[in-house]
Amino acid sequence: MTPLVSPALPAALDEAAHRCLVAGFAGTTTVPDDLKALIERGLGGVILFTRNIRDADQVRELTGTLRGLRPDLLIGIDNEGGGIGHLVTAGAPEVPGNFALGVVDDPALTAACADALAAHLASLGISASYAPVADLQHRGENPIVRTRAFGSDPEVVARHLRAWISATEARGVASCAKHFPGHGGTVTDSHYELAVDPRAAGELDLAPFRAAIEAGVPMLMSAHVVFPALDAELPATLSPYVIGELLRGELGFDGVLVSDALEMKAIADRYGEAAGARLALGAGADQVIVAVPELETTLACRDAVLGALREGSLSEGRVWEAAGRVRRLAERYAVPVVPGESGAGDVGLAAARRAVSKGELAAGVEGAYVVDLFPRPHPALNWGGESLVSAVREVDPSAAGVVVAGEPEDGEGLVDEVLKSAAGRPLVVATCDGELYPWQGWVREGLVAARPDAVVVATGLPGVGDEGAVLSYGRGRVNLRAAAEVVVGAQIDTAPRP
Repeated sequence: MTPLVSPALPAALDEAAHRCLVAGFAGTTTVPDDLKALIERGLGGVILFTRNIRDADQVRELTGTLRGLRPDLLIGIDNEGGGIGHLVTAGAPEVPGNFALGVVDDPALTAACADALAAHLASLGISASYAPVADLQHRGENPIVRTRAFGSDPEVVARHLRAWISATEARGVASCAKHFPGHGGTVTDSHYELAVDPRAAGELDLAPFRAAIEAGVPMLMSAHVVFPALDAELPATLSPYVIGELLRGELGFDGVLVSDALEMKAIADRYGEAAGARLALGAGADQVIVAVPELETTLACRDAVLGALREGSLSEGRVWEAAGRVRRLAERYAVPVVPGESGAGDVGLAAARRAVSKGELAAGVEGAYVVDLFPRPHPALNWGGESLVSAVREVDPSAAGVVVAGEPEDGEGLVDEVLKSAAGRPLVVATCDGELYPWQGWVREGLVAARPDAVVVATGLPGVGDEGAVLSYGRGRVNLRAAAEVVVGAQIDTAPRP
């Protein structure tokens, strides 16, 4: 018996379906054969990660090779600043995270930082930046937004979004405000499980997204978050109401709506990546991101979309509409434009210095022993080993210290060892997001109880227990450097901030 063969879709529709995909891949110089085949059939975009980056010349060669396969291929990357980026080895400008910029509240400074990042992307041939974060940081328990947000005030966030988007646009790079309609009201990280925002519809954080749309942002990224006030069951990425009625209808957005990565457990564990791709496009998304380097996952998503088109569960009209938006985006941004060099210089460090607060620190210390406590780095961060210890030693080579990345097995032993090592020296104790990670609080308490003269630093989102601490409002390299200067006394004249 001859097996049944699914009929091929018309070539133009097949190409349109491929435009709705953004694929991650492995490698720094060679384009995998499966990726070449996807690009030749119309793949809409690729997303780069640290695994694809060696140095600037290599990235230019890679983006040139990719664009040589298809000139209208969008090449994107997460490039938020503040330690969330993948281009450190390619010479990326160091800028503080959004929260520090919101603390300074100088939109011109935010624009300068965004310009530096976008100019660098354009120089590498990267045409899309999955930034800025438009979420508001509401809850101390939120594990994922935090210092990635410009703040909790929608007006502050809106004006910094406008500055960021305009600066990026001027460089011919596509920006992407995320995560619609907001991830700041959750207490769950959607990388690990489905998140829920239980607030009423009138309490949701739409104002920053309205501002981004008014500023002409060409892309929005959806959140893998359920908003029961909008859709009782489906996360925003898969919700026809959230994308169709709210985003397209009420907010009037006609740019590209791209999903957050489908392999995040909020989608993958409940629906599977392939079903997630089909459902997201059916709900109104224009592109779906499959960020994992294993291309078989992307191919499975592609096959699910093509299969749904064949059987009629995904309408051709919906795919034509999505592909049309992606095509218009590519016509505008696929080849980035660099109108002259960025004049930013060390604007990122200048911004971090303006943000840092010295708290109750009256004078800097020399030859300190620094203990830097922080949670194990999130997979979304491109952590390069930077720490407050290394930052202080750059300013004061006589300093020493210990880095503790993640809860220690023997906390009491750590306290005893630090006290011994710090004997006869000033002691500096730094925590990061201690509200979320109580172990940091009791290690700090143990150290400060024995050494009430200790200088206390908070490198994450300030919270309970951080009163009077030196505040950096982030753990990007320039945030840590600015905090180190305050601790040592090189930048002690920095104005205190509320």
